[in-house]
Amino acid sequence: MKQLNLREDLLINSIKTYIQTVMTMVHDRFFVWAAASLVIWAAVSCDDRKELMNDELYEGPLVTMDSIHTKMSDSAKVKVILKAPKQNNLESGDREWPKGLYLEYLNDDGTVASTFRADFVYYTADDQLYKSEGNVVVINTETGDELNTEELFWSPADEEFFTERFVTIQTEDEIHTGEGLRADQDFSSYRILKPQGTLYVEDL
Repeated sequence: MKQLNLREDLLINSIKTYIQTVMTMVHDRFFVWAAASLVIWAAVSCDDRKELMNDELYEGPLVTMDSIHTKMSDSAKVKVILKAPKQNNLESGDREWPKGLYLEYLNDDGTVASTFRADFVYYTADDQLYKSEGNVVVINTETGDELNTEELFWSPADEEFFTERFVTIQTEDEIHTGEGLRADQDFSSYRILKPQGTLYVEDL
């Protein structure tokens, strides 16, 4: 009887050992599979991140508009009329007119006091400042005085033009040249900071 019980105990122990071995194998295989899956996922995620990093970030305009005709008002009166073939609005709030810009500055009675045009204009929202480049021309429509330069800033808040670049101002009978300028936006009053000379139209 004792011998029979001993055999049963041995059989039970063998079964327990077998079950533990199987469970250990399953347990180990599960973690191997889980670890392998984790490695594969990490590798794929890393590749995805590399692809995103290699992709160039879009830095173009948020909105592009054609054939712009805008009226800018102050105290319910139109002060400036803006016309342009193309306008880009950027994410920063800045704007640009890559194909040129034309402005008309109006008197209180609605008549045009002066005009402005340039090949390229960029507006900085933080500074509320317009920077114009290339064939910049400002004309006082009443006197006919004309400003020519390659770079000019316009501050709507101060209603002022200014530049440090070379300028030419032609009046009815004189041509003034120099470097640097401060002028009202209607171009009724201006000052060349470093005058270089005056030519009389009759002598040309």
